[in-house]
Amino acid sequence: MKSNVFSFSPSEYVPFKDKSEIERVLNIKREDIEKHPNPDFRIKVLPDADIEYVWVADMVRRIKESDEKDQKVVMILPNPAPLYRNVARLINALNINCRNLYGFAMDEYADENGRIAPPEWEFGFTYAMMKYFYYCIDEKLRPAKDHFVGFTNSNIGSYKQMMDDLGGADICYSGPGWTGHLAFIEPDAPEFKAPLEEWKQMKARICTLSPFTLAQNSLHGSFGKSGNLAAVPPKAATIGPAEVIAAKNRIDSHAITVHGTTTAWQRFTTRLVLHGPVTPLVPESLLQTLRTDVFVSENIAQNIEPDWNKGY
Repeated sequence: MKSNVFSFSPSEYVPFKDKSEIERVLNIKREDIEKHPNPDFRIKVLPDADIEYVWVADMVRRIKESDEKDQKVVMILPNPAPLYRNVARLINALNINCRNLYGFAMDEYADENGRIAPPEWEFGFTYAMMKYFYYCIDEKLRPAKDHFVGFTNSNIGSYKQMMDDLGGADICYSGPGWTGHLAFIEPDAPEFKAPLEEWKQMKARICTLSPFTLAQNSLHGSFGKSGNLAAVPPKAATIGPAEVIAAKNRIDSHAITVHGTTTAWQRFTTRLVLHGPVTPLVPESLLQTLRTDVFVSENIAQNIEPDWNKGY
């Protein structure tokens, strides 16, 4: 999308500014998006309707195996709240005992002073994890309540150790935000500012949310889908790169559009995350170096090109 008539540098607010890399990934075509030099970084394009079922199937399979083998299964969980209800429905229908299931929330909001939102706050991720997952599992099949863990100011310093004490996270589920963040590991957060190798060792912490994340999340249903930037807290507790690297397996999903339309900020972010340079300025790019299964919807994989019929 280069123009020889008028050129400019990206805004100072854009975290990743390398114009040549931006241009390169913009031009990655649908037929090339699955190609990657790391054979352990496996990208698969699927129909839009299939993406969430891949996630559900993987979760249910792991929980079922943990019941049958009587082994712990430790999951790092993001917040796709409606999806968890479907996981719980299958657990109930198949009568799977979840006694060995441990779930750790990937992130949680915090206020300007770093006070993490309590689990009773209905807009929070821990609240959603419990409401749409834990309490949707039949009581006789649920794990102990303390098996589901959300961030608090008292446990954030030992969050990774809590997983390590259980044998480590078996799976980390993720999907990129508009900034390329993984969980709330933001590219422009001062709390995550470090050279790559040092950054990889950073553990859970409270960080400042990017203005782009505030904009993205202000469109979520929980905040009224209204663009109310003031509704989204300014900070968050989040896992760090160290927790992502330590997980035994990773599944990354790319399928966010604007309510089922062809409009998707993720179409560019996906290309930058999957095929751009590995850098803290694009936090999800870390996955390129790790064994990861990536699922991209057809809508996100489609070519990036002007649509003049949609206007300016």
